[in-house]
Amino acid sequence: QDQFVESGGGLVQPGGSLRLSCTASGNILQTSTILWARQANGKHREFVALITQTGGTNYADFVKGRFTISRDNTKNTVDLEMNNLKPEDTANYSCTKSGGTWGQGTQVTVSS
Repeated sequence: QDQFVESGGGLVQPGGSLRLSCTASGNILQTSTILWARQANGKHREFVALITQTGGTNYADFVKGRFTISRDNTKNTVDLEMNNLKPEDTANYSCTKSGGTWGQGTQVTVSS
């Protein structure tokens, strides 16, 4: 079973930026559609962004213009660049492939 590991979370002030990374063994990140989602305390997991095998991307409306998903083949990661962060972006962010199992996630806290 493919395992996904997220990193890069932390505490940031409103308006700040973070870059999250998703890693997995083998070439799964290059050969699959990879998704990022988030789950805030007491809420359901919600879709954030995806990148297809061919590089196409899609974003949730609430992150359009602020977040960018990209694939780095040299590092074998799928990254989520998050800019202009807001307190409502506070959540545990996780990644997986289409139809896969979510990773444990990395916590992002946006607070002054």
